[in-house]
Amino acid sequence: MKEYFNDIFALSGRIIKHNLRSVDTMITVVIMPIMIMLGMVYIFGGSIQLQGVQSQDYVDYIMPGILLITIASSSAYTSLRINLDKTRGMFERFKSMPIAKSAVLGGHVVASVIFMLISCAAVLLVGLLIGFRSDASFLEWLMIILFLVLFAFMLTWLSVPFGLMAGGVEGASAFSYVILLLMFVSSAFVPVEGMSKIVRIFAENQPMTPIIQTLRNLFNAQPLTSDAWVSLIWIAAILIISYIAGMKVYRKV
Repeated sequence: MKEYFNDIFALSGRIIKHNLRSVDTMITVVIMPIMIMLGMVYIFGGSIQLQGVQSQDYVDYIMPGILLITIASSSAYTSLRINLDKTRGMFERFKSMPIAKSAVLGGHVVASVIFMLISCAAVLLVGLLIGFRSDASFLEWLMIILFLVLFAFMLTWLSVPFGLMAGGVEGASAFSYVILLLMFVSSAFVPVEGMSKIVRIFAENQPMTPIIQTLRNLFNAQPLTSDAWVSLIWIAAILIISYIAGMKVYRKV
């Protein structure tokens, strides 16, 4: 077991080094979410009127959605890196080495989650600089981190089968656009109550809205609602299905 985890962390270190050396990755994964946040706050924030939310507090409202967008952006590169390893023959090389076969995917997953959390920390730091404030207690911050970690694992494993099945890097990261679309058709930037009926029904019953609302309640030190349990059910279901699908496809590579 010790050797297995050593293999995972060694392989994850390789992926993290690749990400840190890639300017394109840093721009998409870190800079882009920050630019979206700044644009929403300084371009649209003054024009969007939300009940009970003043314009200077709009950054507090959108922070949960921005953090999830940060993780979603990172998941595209997880899928891309997996696809590159497949198409360049790295999986065959790893299979010839005395390491556990599953450690290869484990390395990708661990590296992805670590990089996602680092990106979220960078976004939070910029948010603090432009006025983001939270009333969350220490316990609530731990719960926020837990939800972000679970969401990161969910999207990372969701990216695995897409990366393995895609014929090229363009298709490997395409699934992330669907995730980003779900973010915008949710309560990330405006309440769902103001949306048209059909869009509102979809927004209320897709996984991103309860996750965002749960994080928002934690940031604001408000009691958790049924959204927290709905979020955990969505995360667990997608994670389990993605893990099974990812391992099944990986065995055939």
